[in-house]
Parts: sequence; structure tokens; C-alpha cells
Amino acid sequence: MTGVLLGTTFSILLLFLGAAVYIGATLGSLGLILGFIFSDRPLYMAIGDLAWTPSTSFVLVAVPLFILMGEILLRSGITDRLYTSLGGWLNFLPGGLMHTNIASCSVFAAVSGSSVATAATIGTVALPAFERAGYNERLVLGSLAAGGTLGILIPPSINMIIYGLLTDTSIGRLFFGGFIPGFMLAGIFMLFIAAAAGVNPGVAPKEVLPSMRERIKGLSNILPMVFLILLVMGSIYLGWATPTEAAALGVVGSLVLAIVFRRLNFKMLSESTESTARTGAMVTFIVIGAFLFNFFITALGLPRAITSAITELGIPPLATLGLLIIFYLVLGMFMETLSIMVTTLPVTFPVIHHLAMENPEIRVFDPVAYGILFVILIESALITPPVGVNLYVIQGIRKTVGPMTDVIVGAVPFFICMIIMMGIIVAFPDLALWLPNMVFD
Repeated sequence: MTGVLLGTTFSILLLFLGAAVYIGATLGSLGLILGFIFSDRPLYMAIGDLAWTPSTSFVLVAVPLFILMGEILLRSGITDRLYTSLGGWLNFLPGGLMHTNIASCSVFAAVSGSSVATAATIGTVALPAFERAGYNERLVLGSLAAGGTLGILIPPSINMIIYGLLTDTSIGRLFFGGFIPGFMLAGIFMLFIAAAAGVNPGVAPKEVLPSMRERIKGLSNILPMVFLILLVMGSIYLGWATPTEAAALGVVGSLVLAIVFRRLNFKMLSESTESTARTGAMVTFIVIGAFLFNFFITALGLPRAITSAITELGIPPLATLGLLIIFYLVLGMFMETLSIMVTTLPVTFPVIHHLAMENPEIRVFDPVAYGILFVILIESALITPPVGVNLYVIQGIRKTVGPMTDVIVGAVPFFICMIIMMGIIVAFPDLALWLPNMVFD
């Protein structure tokens, strides 16, 4: 029975995805079909309650709020000033402006929550600075595509909110759990750039450093982002606000900054809210579909059956985790991040939960530690062909004529850096657990 149910699920899922049906509609329809085929109970009668629950979730309200904050920042010109100022402090490193790509992505990721928005925003600002000869174009493009992936790891992160909703994990713990691994991954990216420039100086020219006075003056352009990070994460840390309330504070803060920089006008506000409504509606629709799918497969006993089957195989816990990592790395070549999350977590997370209960000493199975590992896994999908979204974003905004393979080849070393970071999290899960435990315990 389990084999037939699993085979039918994947067959219908592949059919719908191959027909380019929206992922939200795919998940909801798939759940309904499975309910009609494999259950003699009227499971469809629960659809109303199931759709109502996530759409009225206080936690989910944080998603459009963080999106709106990023949209306002995107249109207020703050990122242009941020990039220029960070460049003045990092250009002395081997690799020059490529370090600024990673640092700017890290800072912008800490307030935008979106990888695609991070890649598009920093890429648009950064690419004109590389038009002069001397930089290895492939490595530049790869650094921007990979830097953009930090948007869903460094909090606040929209994907962490979705993960928390689907797995009933604390959003606040996930946010603080992503801080150290997120900036560590950014550091690994920068170490690779420095090593590449050290081995082959032709990768990047030596930049002319601005004077100390100019660099200190430029710090005023970094302070707005620091202000927002402290406002959002500080309010959660101090217990003044929940993640959703902190997102609202972030929107207010971004509006204040837009006023300070004299960029707030009706057109900017209209474009920001319109884009937020479009993206927020899409995310909500997908989450509702995921809740429906989760309910139907749980009612049919699929997650429990898979967990029992894996347990009976007698595979060591870390070997099971390794198989899941390989599964997600392969899946990332064909699906984008949000689709991967909502289609697989209802099936795979019960396995992780079972392993955590049976092996409490293996701390990587903690929902927060695994959540950070999982986010890095789906991050890698953003730069793996043929469906790596960030690859297409960077290719779309580059002004020079060149093949898509330039971006793909440039992103490969950074993909390897992500694999290294996954290994570090598996070996040292406390990197993801120490900060949330310190804040919330």
C-alpha cells in the first residue's frame, strides 16, 4: 500500500510540475486526488478549515512585511550607497571589489530576507563597477549569484518562516540560529576569493584605496542598514517584539530611512506595495497548498510509513542524513527553493524528528540545527543548473554579451563552499544552536 501511495504521489507530482501547473495548485490538487483514491473518508470536507488556518496565521504576516521592507530599501537608493562605502573598506583585500559583492549581499540579506531580491539588487549596483578590464568576469558573476543565496540564510529569512510554519519550529530560534552560519558562509566565500586572487593575481586588479577620511565619511551610508538590523533583531533579542512585530518595525524603519534620504514618494510607495502584494499572495497560496498536501498525506499515513521503512532498514542515523543531503542536492537541480520546501518537508521532516527522538546526542537532528542545514541545502539550488534562479537573475542583468555558462562556471566554486559549510554544520551543530540557546534559554 505504501509503495503504491508513494509511487502515485510522485507520478502525479511530476505530471503536474511537467505541465507547469503552479506549485500551490499542484500541492492542493495532489492532496485531493490522493484523498479520493486512497481514503474512504470525506477528507475533502476539511479544506475550508485547512485553508483558513495558514491564511490567518499571525506568523505568516511577517512574510509580506519583510518583503515590503526589502522593496522599500530597494527603491530608496540605500543599497547604492552601501556598496560604495563597503568597497572603500574591502578593496585592499586580494580580490578587490568581489569581496564587496559578498559583504554587500550579507548586509542586504540581513534586512531583505530574499535571495532573489539580494542577487538582483546588489548585482544591478555592482556590475557597472566591473565593466573596466581586469576582473575575471566568470568569478565576478559567480560571486554575485552565490552572494545572493545568503538572503535566505542570514535572518530575517522568508524561507525560515515557511520552514518554521511547516515544522512547528520557533521562528525566533531559527533567525538567531542562522546568524553565525550565515556570516561564516560569507567568510568562506571571501576566503575563496582571496585564495583565488592570491594564486592567480590576474583574477582581479589592485584597486586604488580611498583616503581614510573618505572611508570614515562613507560609514554614514552603512549605518542605515545597521540601524535596521538592530531594530529588527534587537527587538526580538530584547523580548520587545515577536518576529512578526519586528517585521512591522522594520517596515516603519525603512520608511523613516526613505524619508531621511528624500526618496519617499507616491510612485515608490505604490510600486513597493504592488510588488509586495504580488509576491506575498504567491507565497500565501503556496503555503495553503502545502498545508492541504500535508494534511492529506498525514491522514493517509505516508510520513509515518516512510519513517518506519527507513527505521527498519537499520541505516545509521548520519548515513540517513547523508542520503537526504544527496537527495536535496539532486532535487535542487530541477526545482526552485520554495517548491522544494513545501513538497518535501511534510515527508522528510518526520524522519528527522524520529531520528532526533531516537538519537538526542546527535544535535544536528535538532529542528533548529537541521533547519539551518536544510536552508543551506536549498540555497545551493539557487546556483545549480538548469533551474538555479540566481543564475538567471545575474545573467539577466549583465550588460556584456556572453553565454549562460559564464555564470554557471563562476558559481561552481561557491557551490563547493556551500558543501563545505554543510559538513561544518553536521560536524559542529552548536554553531547553529549556541546563539538561540543563549537568547531564549
